[in-house]
Amino acid sequence: MSRLTKGYIIELIGVTFWSTTSVFISYLTGTYQMPPLQLALWRNILVSAALVLALSVMHPALLRAQKKDFSFFLFFGLSLACMNATWVLSVKYNGAAVATVLVYGSASFTALIGRWLFKEGLGLPKIAAILLSLGGCVLVAEAYSPVVWEVNPLGITIGLFSGLMFAIYSLIGKEAARRAINPWNSMFYSFLIGSFFLLAFNFIPGLPGPVPSIRVLLPVLPLKGWLVLIVLSFVPTLLGNGLYNVSMIYLPVSVANLLATLEPAMTAVEAYIFLGERLTFLQIVGGLFVIAAVIVIRLFGEDPGQMADKIMEVTGSP
Repeated sequence: MSRLTKGYIIELIGVTFWSTTSVFISYLTGTYQMPPLQLALWRNILVSAALVLALSVMHPALLRAQKKDFSFFLFFGLSLACMNATWVLSVKYNGAAVATVLVYGSASFTALIGRWLFKEGLGLPKIAAILLSLGGCVLVAEAYSPVVWEVNPLGITIGLFSGLMFAIYSLIGKEAARRAINPWNSMFYSFLIGSFFLLAFNFIPGLPGPVPSIRVLLPVLPLKGWLVLIVLSFVPTLLGNGLYNVSMIYLPVSVANLLATLEPAMTAVEAYIFLGERLTFLQIVGGLFVIAAVIVIRLFGEDPGQMADKIMEVTGSP
């Protein structure tokens, strides 16, 4: 088997696992009425615990962090916590398929961040991608309908905001790679620190979460519910991300990124099969617009790694 073929197989398996994330979240919040922020917290806790066990056996050095990276990991954990929180809330209010498509609006947000912070020219490809992405998000969220704004304004707002947080998280991930931080090391500390931020989010008044009491932070789930939560933490999160990282050993990063755009389509099919979610024709068209925007940005836009460099220059970080 050639290296390229092996890379394709590894990533396709990883993206397939990854794409089930929203389906598991929707099942837990719908079937067991698990509060979204409580779910996000325990997902992070379980992933952190699994990484501690695995890394302590296979590579204990990856559990240690350089002192100079502490402030970076703190920001990385905060961005992960915000992304996870907005994503689970979006799934709760919009459904698995719609939430996954909306989070891919991050491609246009990346281009807009470059324009806003660094005064970069947009150019025709970026403008086309932004228009495709925004138009696609409007169609997917059915934001063109006044009725939807009356029924689900919070869901639309959170769904779009999740795309912004995903863009920020992705840029910080690129900066971790630029600093030559091992991906498992950065993943461990981002999830560990993110757990503390998510713990704090659970106590913010007005957010959909458990009653502010330490005792009720423990999920009230039957055995089957705990198994679903554990599978969510280990398979889509750990295994999906891990296989994606491994695939980039064999594939160019640009190819790996483009293959990742299969996720919204996979999630839509899985949500149809397992959750009975249905997308209208216009929502399907909108999803195709968003995927097209991601492809345009990644083929013709600026490399996110270069944008990460600029972010570090602006903030004065080493």
